[in-house]
Amino acid sequence: MNARRACATTAGLLLGMTIAAAAMAQKQGGILRVQHRDSPASMSILEESIVPDLATSWSWSEDGTELTFKLRDGVKWHDSKPLSAADVKCTYDLLIGKTKEKLRLNFREAWFFNLAEVTTNGDTEVTFRLKRPQPAFLSLLASGYSPIYPCHVSPRDMRTHPIGTGPFKFVEYKARPVDQSDAESGLLETAPAISRRHRIHDDCQSVDCAPCLHYRQVRYDFPLRRDSPAAERY
Repeated sequence: MNARRACATTAGLLLGMTIAAAAMAQKQGGILRVQHRDSPASMSILEESIVPDLATSWSWSEDGTELTFKLRDGVKWHDSKPLSAADVKCTYDLLIGKTKEKLRLNFREAWFFNLAEVTTNGDTEVTFRLKRPQPAFLSLLASGYSPIYPCHVSPRDMRTHPIGTGPFKFVEYKARPVDQSDAESGLLETAPAISRRHRIHDDCQSVDCAPCLHYRQVRYDFPLRRDSPAAERY
């Protein structure tokens, strides 16, 4: 019996070594090509600058505890209601737990532990008041994970029918397998060249979902010109 176990163990080790050797023997090299919407200003990550979208400018107070934004005029939500400083305040009041309605999941609340309050001055000026100076706070807002929500739409409705100001207007949501967005001019002077985009979601309902964690196909939903080679594939 012990001899059999020893043989089985040895066979298992040899099999593991064979698999590992095969994996290590895979051919390396090749080119990964990614279609991007624009040319970066430079390839130096440390020299990248922050460019506002919904705002036109910002300024810090002398003591570094107040960050004030001047908002862009004429921006509208996809339901044609105007975006204002009140929407910014509503969003961050929601994130730090100062509103009656709550987010079902609020992972970002810890990000803003240093945010004391958000105040408005008219429709186009909003100020973030911090408990103490935090120079990286501006980068936190520019991280791409700090969107503004409209005051007039509840967090519940935003889960299934979000309203934004960007180049694509939401059409419908299904848990699987596709969600769809239509082109909308938003902050752009004209609507994107691609009139509609679909995002495909993998259906992962089996007990072993490991295969779903691997990319089977890479696709970037960036606005492309209709005459570009990448656009022909859509």
